[in-house]
Amino acid sequence: MANKKPSSLLSATLASGSSLVLLQLFSRALTFVLNQALVRLVSPQVFGTTSIQFELLLSTILFLSREGVRNALLRASQDAQQPSDRAVTHRLVTNVSLLPVLLGIPTALLSAFVYLGASSVTTSSQPHFRTSVILYALAALFELLSEPLYIRTQNELRFHVRVRAEGTAVMLKTICTFLVLVGTSEDWALVAFALGQVAYGLTMLASLLIACRDNLDFLPKRVTVTKHEHAESLLFEPVLLKLSVAMTGQSVVKHFLTEGDKFLVSRLSPLADQGGYAVAANYGSLVARIVFQPIEETARVFFSKTLSTSTANPKASAKTTEALETAATVLLTLLLAFAHLLLFAITFGPPYLSLAISLILPRKYLVTSAPSILHVYVYYIPMMAFNGVLEAFFASAASPGDLRAQSRWMLVFSGMFVAAAVGLARGSGLGDAGLVWANVANLALRAGYAWAFVRRFFRERGAENAVGWRRALPPLPVITVFATAAAIVRGSATVYRDAPLDLIAQKGHLGIGLACAFGCVSTCVLFERKAVVQLVSPLRSAR
Repeated sequence: MANKKPSSLLSATLASGSSLVLLQLFSRALTFVLNQALVRLVSPQVFGTTSIQFELLLSTILFLSREGVRNALLRASQDAQQPSDRAVTHRLVTNVSLLPVLLGIPTALLSAFVYLGASSVTTSSQPHFRTSVILYALAALFELLSEPLYIRTQNELRFHVRVRAEGTAVMLKTICTFLVLVGTSEDWALVAFALGQVAYGLTMLASLLIACRDNLDFLPKRVTVTKHEHAESLLFEPVLLKLSVAMTGQSVVKHFLTEGDKFLVSRLSPLADQGGYAVAANYGSLVARIVFQPIEETARVFFSKTLSTSTANPKASAKTTEALETAATVLLTLLLAFAHLLLFAITFGPPYLSLAISLILPRKYLVTSAPSILHVYVYYIPMMAFNGVLEAFFASAASPGDLRAQSRWMLVFSGMFVAAAVGLARGSGLGDAGLVWANVANLALRAGYAWAFVRRFFRERGAENAVGWRRALPPLPVITVFATAAAIVRGSATVYRDAPLDLIAQKGHLGIGLACAFGCVSTCVLFERKAVVQLVSPLRSAR
């Protein structure tokens, strides 16, 4: 597949992003309804075990086995002119894409063994605990078997394949879990969640096999490459292999920083509070999973493809300049959108979150740490957005040397995160909410590091002015309107402080909030019309 121009690539990736958002919206709406039943069918202890500890086991296996290879292969060049050269490149990329499967087997065995040995007596004494752990490890291996197929479809920009596969897998996972819970006793609750995860892995594998059924030749094969009149037999493309190794090594530290709160809450909190933490994370990160995760993933694809030429050859050219300008525009537009999200979150979140929690959260979780955690998510979600897109750019453009430098800094951030998390959770009495505050600070440090890299990347290519930070800030009139709205809704919250937390008693407070939100949205549309057009135009051209 020849490299696309930045404009057509932008259209394709933005169309992919919108499709993924719609997928997440549809699948999360279904799973949200079913999860409302799930959290009522099982105890906080069971939910804490599955959503914190089992999910941590699963993400550890998957992240360490595939993340580095997946990100490295997004940069694979497909612009060879001769069919024979394209065939050689395709085979070398395919060979590298098999590494997650080979890494996954020992990673799954080691992770499951360590987890079983490190689990507390309270956790391991639950019915069918060991069986459930084995099923989760098996589910991870099913997902890893589909990784070469996933990488192929992503590099071919066949984003619809992933949309359909994940949508089907998420639905079957939730339905399978629900049916097993309803059809069996509570003793089988852990197995129900494990079987749901197995259904997810098998569905992903089957869907991608069907999508790639025309070419299922994935056996590793050596190819002969001629360089400077010298023939050489290769199994892996050297540059991509080196980058994959560097990114896989970095993923160990990055995984701890990403999942550090789960590591700590599984060690510091009782199972009931782990259940409360899991419920709060599920509710609190709903927006992140629906919107930000698809944006981050499609941004990583777009930046990897757009910047592949400028990364390999920093010298200025018309093609490189166009790619840099397009990448800068997309990055700054996304950061500007997230800045508006931050304004909405801090303006309307604190005055209305207590009412939302009382209406949505199951009663048995109101006495856990869930309410206090959800209050911190007002600040955590926007920071996830900023960090996600900035690290997507870093992962797309960083050299192996940049990755090693970031890994060293991430070790420093890890130490700071652990110290802050333990200090806030235990020392200051914030409990599990302290872990989330530590995560907010951790994400801010990582985003700051990635932004410094962005500035240096463009400066080295003579395009420093393309990424001025002022372009990512809302204009002063917008900030002024949000500040005024924040003062009004907080005054309203004070008036209605003693009223019962229900829609009837709080209808005046809600009305004031809706009026202020309408004023804020209208101001954003008025002053940010150009940024909206920049995002909508490529979507229209892609249809």
